[in-house]
This record gives sequence, C-alpha cells and structure tokens, in this order.
Amino acid sequence: MREKILIVEDDPAIREALTYNLSREGYEVQAVDDGVAALEAARKSIPNLVVLDLMLPELDGFDVTRTLRKESNVPILMLTARDDEIDRVLGLELGADDYLTKPFSMRELLARVKAMLRRVQHAKEEAKPAKAPTQSVLVTGNLQIDLSRHEAQLDGEVIEFKPKEYDLIVFLLQNPRQVFSRDQLLERVWGWEFSGGSRTVDVHVRWLRAKIEKDPEQPTRISTVRGVGYRFEG
Repeated sequence: MREKILIVEDDPAIREALTYNLSREGYEVQAVDDGVAALEAARKSIPNLVVLDLMLPELDGFDVTRTLRKESNVPILMLTARDDEIDRVLGLELGADDYLTKPFSMRELLARVKAMLRRVQHAKEEAKPAKAPTQSVLVTGNLQIDLSRHEAQLDGEVIEFKPKEYDLIVFLLQNPRQVFSRDQLLERVWGWEFSGGSRTVDVHVRWLRAKIEKDPEQPTRISTVRGVGYRFEG
C-alpha cells in the first residue's frame, strides 16, 4: 500500500511542483490550499505525513499544527518563507517534526520526507511486542514510565508528554548519569537525518524540566553540563 502524503500549500506553483515530484516518488498525494481544508483532509484520509506551509489562508500553519497534534502523531514537515528562528522554534514547540525554509531544494525536501517516514516505520518496528511480552517500567524517585502502556506518572498522577518529549525522557532514564552532547541527543532521539538544529534539544529539555522538576529554574534531574550538553541525574 502506498504511503499517503497531504500537501498544504496556497501557492499554486509550489503545490503543483510538490504534487508532481512526490507522486513520481510513488506516494499517494493529496493537495489542499488552506488550513480548514487541511484539517478536513487529514481527518478523512489519515495521511502518513503532512507537508505544511506556514502562511495559509483561513487557518495558518501554526493553528493547523496545534490542532493536528491534539488529534494525531502524524509527522509534519513545515514549510516557511520566513528565515526567522522564532517561527521555526514555535513550529517545533507546537509539534512540527522538521522544517524547511523557502526557497528549498526539491531534492532536499524529498530526502526529508523519506527520512521522516523511515523514522516512523522504525519506531513502529521497535514498538511491536515480543513473542513473550513483559511489562517494562522505568522508575526514578517519584517519576515512573510504563513503556508497554506508553504512560508516564509523577507522584502517581499521569503526565502528558509530546512525542519527542517522551522519547527524550525515556532515553535519558535508560542512560542515567551519562553526559550527552546536543548533537548526540539529536542523533539518538530524533535520528541522524534530522536537521532542525541543537536548539531543538534545548527547547525539549526546557519542557521536560517544567513537567518533572520541582524547580525548573534550578533543575536537579536534568542537569546542564556546561560546554558539553545534558545529563540525567535521577
């Protein structure tokens, strides 16, 4: 079965170019030109990946991302004409998985799409239960993560993590007291083909601290190793 890609782009020339090139790669492509239509299409067709322009009529890319993230974990590749770090970081904070700044190389976009879909497939393979499944629970102090249920609790209360927040905290819990650089965390958690930059790690660490630290401004669990990266203390 062909993987489905939803293109959300209001520029006709870019939309047609994306549709043509992604179709040539063997994907089943659906293209819409505004945010409202994007949400309707995503709910109806259940795409494997969304290529989403930031500047859209009706609902912009930020609003579309925010809504999609409440409803699914579909990978989102955000396109933006703004060469502004604030926009890129906000897109990532809302749940976009990667971004490209216009003008972009079609070859690079196709590579990003393939890489994102490979990561999803790899994650599905890892999530498949073993022949004799056993419950695996990570516990440190008042923080507990049940890997089999994909559920985290703090002081017995369920806490919600965004997809990459969850991946990052699980990795850190599985590797306590080891120092990892931002590049190492990008490679191990996001995948070596991700090109969002080390700022992505800082943003996600800040979110995690806000959820699991008693005082996020003076963290005792996820510590910063100056000039190197981060370490999970326990």
